[in-house]
Amino acid sequence: MSVGNRIRTNFERPSKELVESFRGIPVANLDDCMNRMSSLDAGISPVNHSPLLGTAFTVRCPAGDNLMFHKALDLAQPGDILVIAAGGSMSRALCGEIMSNYAKKRGIVGFIIDGCIRDIDELSQFTDFPVYARGVVPNGPYKNGPGEIGYPVACGGQVIKPGDILLGDGDSVLVIPQEDAEGLAEQGRAVMLKEQGQLKGIEESCSFPRPFVDATLKSIGTEMVD
Repeated sequence: MSVGNRIRTNFERPSKELVESFRGIPVANLDDCMNRMSSLDAGISPVNHSPLLGTAFTVRCPAGDNLMFHKALDLAQPGDILVIAAGGSMSRALCGEIMSNYAKKRGIVGFIIDGCIRDIDELSQFTDFPVYARGVVPNGPYKNGPGEIGYPVACGGQVIKPGDILLGDGDSVLVIPQEDAEGLAEQGRAVMLKEQGQLKGIEESCSFPRPFVDATLKSIGTEMVD
């Protein structure tokens, strides 16, 4: 086995029904259900306003090199999201408008890049292809390899495995391990409905009950001074 220079395409993907069960749930609501530790770090940001939902297809690239990224474009299946783990390198862009359009045409549903992109003016106007990246730089990449496809990667402070479900909005991207996904969508929707009720209470009666505030202040012995 050639660690660091290998390609694996045969991995289990979740059912389409399971993936779709997460559509429309805000990332923050679902992250609350996952103990608030499952989102990518704040350095990886959305380039446009397209919502992201799909299955992780993982790629590990050397800093500034996109050979395996190009190969992944040909291997990924419709509904996959390419997760490009490039170590956070900010020196070279790993993709731009052309690669993104090719991915869209093949049914790939987004990019998450722990590195840089280019053609930001064009990618920011996409309404049906979400792109998340750590930065923007015009310098083009090397195409020498090596790298890996189809193995767990570290991206944005999270471990992402092939087949994990990825949910993204303007806040960030949430990593939903395939083995933990059952039941999480229902929990996330419950939080969403609860927050909708809180917003309605604020709007209609300026009401925002938070009993934990006074309870916690009392428990830590906070002194109230007139």
